[in-house]
Amino acid sequence: MTFLNFNLGASAEDIFKINSANFDTSNAFVVLTSQDNSTTPILKQVKTVKLENPRRVYFDIDSAILTFPKRDWTFNSGAIKQLRISQFSNNPAKVRVVMYLQDNYNPSNINIVKVKNNIFIKFKNPQLQNDYFQNTYRDDHTSASDFYEYTTVMSSEPTDNNDIAGQIQNAFNQSNATKQDLKLNSKYYLNTISVKGGGLLLNGFGSTTIERPLILTNPSRIVFDIPNTVVNPALRNRELKINQTDSAKISQFSVNKARITITANDVTNYIPIFSNDGQSIIIANDSKINKNSLFSETSDAIAYNVDKENSLTSSLILSFSKPVVNGIDRNSKNFDIYLYNVMKYNESAFKDTIEGTAFSKAKIDLLPQVGLKLSMPIEQSAILSTYMSIDGKNLKLTVKNAKPIVAESNKHYFPPINSKPVVTNPSKYTSGTKRVVLDAGHGGKDVGAVGGGKWYEKDVNLDVTKRVHDILVKRGYSVVLTRPNDTFVSLQDRVAISESSNPDIFVSIHVNSSTSSSATGLETHYYHQESIPLAQSVHSSLASAINSPNRGLLKSKFYVINHTTVPAILVEIGFISNPTEREELFTSKRRQATAQAIADGIQNYFH
Repeated sequence: MTFLNFNLGASAEDIFKINSANFDTSNAFVVLTSQDNSTTPILKQVKTVKLENPRRVYFDIDSAILTFPKRDWTFNSGAIKQLRISQFSNNPAKVRVVMYLQDNYNPSNINIVKVKNNIFIKFKNPQLQNDYFQNTYRDDHTSASDFYEYTTVMSSEPTDNNDIAGQIQNAFNQSNATKQDLKLNSKYYLNTISVKGGGLLLNGFGSTTIERPLILTNPSRIVFDIPNTVVNPALRNRELKINQTDSAKISQFSVNKARITITANDVTNYIPIFSNDGQSIIIANDSKINKNSLFSETSDAIAYNVDKENSLTSSLILSFSKPVVNGIDRNSKNFDIYLYNVMKYNESAFKDTIEGTAFSKAKIDLLPQVGLKLSMPIEQSAILSTYMSIDGKNLKLTVKNAKPIVAESNKHYFPPINSKPVVTNPSKYTSGTKRVVLDAGHGGKDVGAVGGGKWYEKDVNLDVTKRVHDILVKRGYSVVLTRPNDTFVSLQDRVAISESSNPDIFVSIHVNSSTSSSATGLETHYYHQESIPLAQSVHSSLASAINSPNRGLLKSKFYVINHTTVPAILVEIGFISNPTEREELFTSKRRQATAQAIADGIQNYFH
C-alpha cells in the first residue's frame, strides 16, 4: 500500500515538481506545495501579466511541472472569481496560474512569495510564518475553524475526472450550463476511497483534519469524522469490505462533514495515518498494516521545541530532515504518534527540551520493525490537536488542559464511558446541598422535532425532565426547572433563569431527529471545557442503562450550554425520527429508565 506518491522517476535537479494546490478560503491564499529540495531559483523571474475582457492576471512558473491534474476553482466571494492552475507547456516545462478578478479588486494586492519549498499566492495580507501548519487531528468535534462559504461553482468546459470544479458541480447535481449558490467549504474534497493493504486509502484535494474517533457498540464500530469536507457523490453511502470480518461505510454526515464508519471486532486498533503531502489518509488496523509500504524515503528527527502559548496551552514541535508519515492513536490515558519513516532521534536533546514543561512525561521509543513512537500520558479533560507544516517536515502537538474543577485533595471520580454508574447513599445529601437547573427543551408553540406526523419532542422532554426532578428532590438536591409545564421559554430566558438561580450545574434534555429514519442512539453535548466531567458522568450512566447505540460525547455550540457560566450539558436521549426508538420514547418504561440514568449520572458527578 502506498500513498499518492507523485514521484515521476528520475528528473533533472532544475525541475520544480508541484505536488498539490490548496485553496485556503479563511486566509485568502493559494499554496502550491512541493516536497523537492529543488535548487531551481523559483520566482526570481516571475512576472504578473494583467489582461482585460475578462479582467484577469496570470503568471508563469518556469522549469516547473504539475504532478496532479489541472485545478479550476470558481467562486462568487472574495478577491477572485476564478483560479486556474495548469501545465502550460512541457518543453520547456512551464506552469501557468490564471486569476480572474472581481471588478473592485486591485491586482496590485496580489503577493507571490516562496516559503521554503512552497509558493504562496496571497490575495490579502495574512502573516505567513516560515512553517505554515495545517491541522491534521483534533479532539474537538466542533471548532471556530469550521466554516461555510457561499460559493458559486461552475465550469465553462466539459466536466471530466480531472476538473475539480466539475466534480463539485456534480456533487450537488448541477449541470455545467447552470450555476447555483451553495453552502460549501473549501477545506477538503474527498475524491476517491479504496481498500489497500488492509486499510482504507482516502485521496482528495485540499487540507484534511480527522476528529477524535467515536467508538460504538452493538455492533462494534469506530467512527472517524472529517470536518470541512465535501464527499464525491459517487462515494456517498458506499460500503467497502476491508477484509473477511471488517467493513466500512462512507457518508456525507452533514453539509460540511464526512463520516467513515468501520465495523470490526478490534476497532480500537484502527487509526488515521497521514501522508507527507497532506492530500491522502489511510485508516487502517495498525497491528496488521505493513509499515514499510507507507513511505518511500526515511527521515531523521533533527530538532525539538516547546512553546507555551498561555497558562493552559502548550505546543511541542518536532522537526525532521525529510517529510514524515505519521499515525495518531488517541485513547483516554495516552496520546501516541507513530512516526513510521523516522529512523533516528537525539534522546538527550529531546529530554532536555521537554524537562519542566507540559510534555515532561512524554517519551520516544523505537517501534519493533521500523520508525519511532512518541507517547504521552494525558489528563482526562485535556484537548489535543496535531498539525503538519506544509512541507511535511514539522509536526506540532498542542495540548490544552482544562482548569481544575476541585483541589487535588477533593478530586472527583469520573467514571469512563460505558462503565456502570456508581450508586451512592441518598441520605448523604441534605436539602439544598447541590443546586441543579433542569431544562426541558422546546415547549409551547415550539414543539421541537416531530415524529410520525403527530408525536412532539417537547412532550417527551418535559416528562423526562420532571421525572429527573422528582428523583433528585427525593435525594436532597435543590432543583430548578426552566419550564415546569408546556410553555414557550426563549433560549435567552432559559439562560437567565439558570444564572439567577446560582446553580452548580445545568442539564438540558432533548430528543434527537435525523433526515434518515435509521439513525438511533444517545448523545451528550458540551461546549465549555469545564463541562466535560459532567458530560462524561451523565453519558456514562445513560449508555450503561439504556439499550440504544452510544453515539458519544460531542462538543457543540448550542445556545443554552454555550452561554451558561456553570458546567452545562445537553442530552439527546434518542431519535424521534426512528420509528422503533420513537415507540420506546413514548413509553413510561423508557422515560423512567432515562430519567433514572440522568439522575444517577448527576449524582456520580457530585460524588
